[in-house]
Amino acid sequence: MHIMIIGAAGMIGRGLADRLAQAGEIGGEPITKFTLVDVVPPAAPDTAGAEVECITADLSEAEAAPRLIKGRPDTIFHLAAIVSSDAEANFEKGYRINLDGTRHLFEAIRLEGEISAYRPRVVFTSSLAVFGQPLPDIIPDDFVLAPLSSYGTQKAICELLLADYSRRGFLDGVALRLPTICVRPGKPNKAASGFYSSIIREPLAGQEAVLPVARDLRHWFASPRSAVGALIHAGSIDLASLGARRSLNLPGVSATVGDQIEALRRAAGDAAVDLIRQEEDPAVLEIVSSWPRAFTAERASGLGFTAESSMDEIIRVHIEDERGEAAE
Repeated sequence: MHIMIIGAAGMIGRGLADRLAQAGEIGGEPITKFTLVDVVPPAAPDTAGAEVECITADLSEAEAAPRLIKGRPDTIFHLAAIVSSDAEANFEKGYRINLDGTRHLFEAIRLEGEISAYRPRVVFTSSLAVFGQPLPDIIPDDFVLAPLSSYGTQKAICELLLADYSRRGFLDGVALRLPTICVRPGKPNKAASGFYSSIIREPLAGQEAVLPVARDLRHWFASPRSAVGALIHAGSIDLASLGARRSLNLPGVSATVGDQIEALRRAAGDAAVDLIRQEEDPAVLEIVSSWPRAFTAERASGLGFTAESSMDEIIRVHIEDERGEAAE
């Protein structure tokens, strides 16, 4: 089994490569090769004999995808994108990277299949941003897509492309609408949702964090551990039951910012909570307040996708996975 991860230098990409390398298999099939791709050099994971090739490439450049697909990977995890605030602030850049890069990949797969039979599994990371107001309190699986950001629009278009290329038999694709990943390790990124992680991560490390929204704002969360598990699950299960509807809302935890803060208090005490400084940012609020608050996620749950059950569990996972401590 040849696995390709595009966006392999990112947080989820690194976790996915490490988890697959440790397992040495996916869906019961041994992994013989990893091809790790990003615009910066990805780090090679430790493997038990599998070949690892690290490639620096930019999918938005039309010639990049055909070169990558010549190796005919069996399963492709497409994680590469610029994040929400960056896509909103830089219109052309967002469409070039998030939309054009994905289209180049799908076209390269289609054209490779014209040479001789080739139909890889493609797991695409989409986003909750494909939905927009007005929203019900809990979103069902068949809710209409109506994004209110350029990032959400780009992801929604890519979902439609993936469904059509799957329908035509060029690839076997699934789009995962990941919950907001919390608690993200490392430094803050440019995502509008980045504060959801920073108000937990920074106080746990004894550092101040800025909260740009009100505490009653509700959102949908899952840990990096759950996100990686969902990607691996999507790469190994039979997708026939999806039919033409190739996008899934994933399970997660519905919580307000206040719920997050109280979970932090239970994990680390008042001193940690006191490090959070309220400083409202209307631009961030405009983006994140248009996003969903909760999902039924019945289709994904029926296919065996899982996530944490509480914000307390999400914080415990962060402490265990990133700080190397066993949470009490």
